[in-house]
Amino acid sequence: MLIQTPRAADVPETPDFIADHVRAGIEEASGRHCAKITLGEAVPKPGDLVLQTNDYLDIAGHPAIVRAKVDALVAEGHGDSISRVFAHHRDDAHRVFERRVARMMGAEDAVMTTSGYSANVGLIEAFAVPGHPVYLDQRAHASLWAGTACGQAKAVPFRHNNAEDLAAKIAHYGPGLVVIDSLYSTNGAIAPIADMVAAAEAGGCAIAVDETHAFGCHGQDGAGLVAALGLSDRVHFRTLGLSKAMAARGGLIACSTENAEYFRYEARSMIFSTSVLGYEVAGFDAALDIIAEETWRTDILHKRHAALKAALLDAGIDVTDSDSQIIAIVTGDNARTRDFRDGLIERGVHGSVFLPPATPHGKSLIRLTLNARLSAADVEKVADACAVVTARLEPVPA
Repeated sequence: MLIQTPRAADVPETPDFIADHVRAGIEEASGRHCAKITLGEAVPKPGDLVLQTNDYLDIAGHPAIVRAKVDALVAEGHGDSISRVFAHHRDDAHRVFERRVARMMGAEDAVMTTSGYSANVGLIEAFAVPGHPVYLDQRAHASLWAGTACGQAKAVPFRHNNAEDLAAKIAHYGPGLVVIDSLYSTNGAIAPIADMVAAAEAGGCAIAVDETHAFGCHGQDGAGLVAALGLSDRVHFRTLGLSKAMAARGGLIACSTENAEYFRYEARSMIFSTSVLGYEVAGFDAALDIIAEETWRTDILHKRHAALKAALLDAGIDVTDSDSQIIAIVTGDNARTRDFRDGLIERGVHGSVFLPPATPHGKSLIRLTLNARLSAADVEKVADACAVVTARLEPVPA
């Protein structure tokens, strides 16, 4: 049956209070933070380097993952399209995978969710005490702020990667939940996790670490930075999205058995979402095998990062914050950001644009996300493009 696009006359009239809200938002976005409106769109050409993917290890099309998913689909179809709340008791592939990740990360238990976003929102909603403080690094992921609002907790931001400021905030506001990323998605900075844990412990706080961008790329078999630092027994909660190095969709929380069981039946994002599907779990298992067996992928990733960071620093571009596979170039205001972006595209390089409110005003940036597919020549091309564009633009105001 042919489905026709509704004519304008068939669309109900939007009430003024919503229409005014939408129009004001569009007007604000066009001058402030909407990348599509402010900066337009660009389609990569053959041979261009697209440094936007989160497939850090270049495994999205790996034959082993494809086969695992196909075999699971053929054998079982999609499986049950139900909330996992009705199936937590099953000793099935989902549960086996949860236990596997818990062992990897040195945790007592783990719970899968539909995304990293839902893991973070559900975590804080479930465990933050209404009215009590949640201490968030200023660059903590948006989902962590959303979870704080859902949990009706008091959001208390502290300076990025600054354990002293965290300790001062805890001394003032009292015990609560400390929330940080292990590897920040905006600038590639690795958190001083040990210092943050010490500050949390001294103030009687629990601590949650989002390992989304570190999982698969750091630690034994990709277990993340908390495990790599030997801090698994001191971190109460770890969350991760499976959409980065795992190149899939889904999320997970690693924690104690007691807290995992509470989360399963308390977090609304868990209860009211359809479960991750069986063929996706088969892909997760295959991805973990690849990460453990093909360690050359992480080696190449970190080698390419080190080379590009060094080349950009040599060109006078300040990327000192970047500790791992994400490199952010601060480009200034929207107009300069547009010019920088266009200059890179002219040279066959596509990065991700970050504008307010994702960044402070006047501190927009271009994010370059590296992956194991890049060659040494690719890195040189990116560095040359950034150097040429930087040289032709006015310096970013201090």
